[in-house]
Amino acid sequence: MSGEGDGGHQDSSGAILAAFLANLGIAAAKFVGFVITGSSALLAESIHSVADASNQGLLALGGRRARRDPTPLHPFGFGRSRYFWSFVVAIVLFALGGLFSLYEGYHKVAEPEEITSPAVAFAIFGVAIVFEAFALRTAVRHATPERRGRSWVTYVRTSRSPELPVLLLEDSGALIGLIFATAGVTLALITGNPLFDGLGTLAIGVLLVAIAIILAVEMKSLLIGEAASPEVIHRIETELGQSSDVRQVIHVLTQHLGPEELLVAAKVQFEDSLAVAELVSAINGCEARVRSAVPMAKFVYLEPDILTEERGASPRRG
Repeated sequence: MSGEGDGGHQDSSGAILAAFLANLGIAAAKFVGFVITGSSALLAESIHSVADASNQGLLALGGRRARRDPTPLHPFGFGRSRYFWSFVVAIVLFALGGLFSLYEGYHKVAEPEEITSPAVAFAIFGVAIVFEAFALRTAVRHATPERRGRSWVTYVRTSRSPELPVLLLEDSGALIGLIFATAGVTLALITGNPLFDGLGTLAIGVLLVAIAIILAVEMKSLLIGEAASPEVIHRIETELGQSSDVRQVIHVLTQHLGPEELLVAAKVQFEDSLAVAELVSAINGCEARVRSAVPMAKFVYLEPDILTEERGASPRRG
């Protein structure tokens, strides 16, 4: 993920709650359907919904933990808690959802079992699709203002707020998984071969593992620490360069401490004529300019320096 900070956790709370309630109800309905029909696809989908509901709880936990005040041990706060718990979501989805579905699918392919009461299975699939579509629609509605014209793929890859991309992938995966499950049961009934039910379950497992890997890769990058987007860095350089006390912006380094918290460190060449007190005032003024232009720049540190030939510099703007 390599984009600008997006909306806060509060903006995604409604989507998290909607997905949590939907998945709890869907998981219960799917499990009852499995008991009645014996469909492995329904069992895989019920475990999938349990995993999703657990994940929404983890996302909410991450948001609450991220709001803790800084401590001497963690002076920059706990904003990355949201990234950590989103990474745990990927692990849960992989282990509880994906691997279980692969195991159950393999078992049903090796030892196919007839599906009983298929009408119950289709009724549950229909209800689940409606609820999952509602959860996905809620996530899309919350994410649209933050997307700012980006494609959905680009938004998921570049968003600094992990909750909505996670929900978008989970809810999309849930709908596609339901399509796989419905197709598997349908083909099993049409052909009279329950092998297709197991194949549908295997497809669900492959889908969940793929989504979990995508989430793990994206969250790992954020946990390690990513710079602000080029647009934000350009804005910071512009504000620094427009100060009358600045001769050159030598370089700017940034790192996200959380979706809405940015650490900024820069080497700046100030005018040679500045006295010590004037230099301190100039530094404070530049820091204020940066925070005003980029509100998420919570921590700004400027180091006065002199440009040499070995160093590249950001050209002064303004």
